[in-house]
Amino acid sequence: MPVEITWWGHATCTVEDSGVRLLTDPLFARRLVHLRRRRGAPPPPEASVADVVLVSHLHADHLHLPSLAALAPGTRLVVPRGARRAVPGLARLAGVRRLPVTEVAPGEEIVVREGVRVRAVSARHDGRRLPFGPHLAPALGYVVKGAARTYFAGDTGLFDTMAREVGPVDVALLPVGGWGPYLGPGHLDAGRAAQALARLAPAAAVPVHYGTFWPIGMDAVRPHEFHAPGPEFERLAARLAPKVAVRVPGHGERVRVP
Repeated sequence: MPVEITWWGHATCTVEDSGVRLLTDPLFARRLVHLRRRRGAPPPPEASVADVVLVSHLHADHLHLPSLAALAPGTRLVVPRGARRAVPGLARLAGVRRLPVTEVAPGEEIVVREGVRVRAVSARHDGRRLPFGPHLAPALGYVVKGAARTYFAGDTGLFDTMAREVGPVDVALLPVGGWGPYLGPGHLDAGRAAQALARLAPAAAVPVHYGTFWPIGMDAVRPHEFHAPGPEFERLAARLAPKVAVRVPGHGERVRVP
């Protein structure tokens, strides 16, 4: 049975596996503080339909409370351990919207439905809610294990034990850029993402986390960092991981990965 991936922009994807819809880091806004959605329309209402939502870390472009408020009551949230304490608005929203919250740490696994499980894996990223706030929750990636094994990396840098911690996977959703002209530590650019792909050796990969949001007034500053990461990842992956089928969807495009 194929897995279907829909990229809604930034790190927001719908993963459909064995009749289960999993939504990653939902961000449906046109604008977030100093960022505006520069390419791709905001996702349609159908994007908010999910059985489970996977939140990788506490940054506002990944744990976005207004986008979580668009979820139907009863939608299960999986978040890093400590998220409710670090983000009081999350607990309030979950109570008002009746969203059950499960907190996980690296290595822990939850059952979504018979035949579909999600395992949390570590990420190398500063996942604090505020840039100078306390470290109350880890940044995570997730491996969805159903008909296929799909790795959603969240935000992460390249690290030596990545392949061992993630384990064998069939599909990798890898961040290849960001929302500004420069990437700090704890991120993958197209080159480092291609190196990660060579280590993970999945059957297929989809680049995410690029080409969506950009700081207001900075359209002319290093525009290649906005437009190029996806195609550049595809080009570098062909050299470093030639056996991996790389798909580069447009915003809102669904791809089927056998």
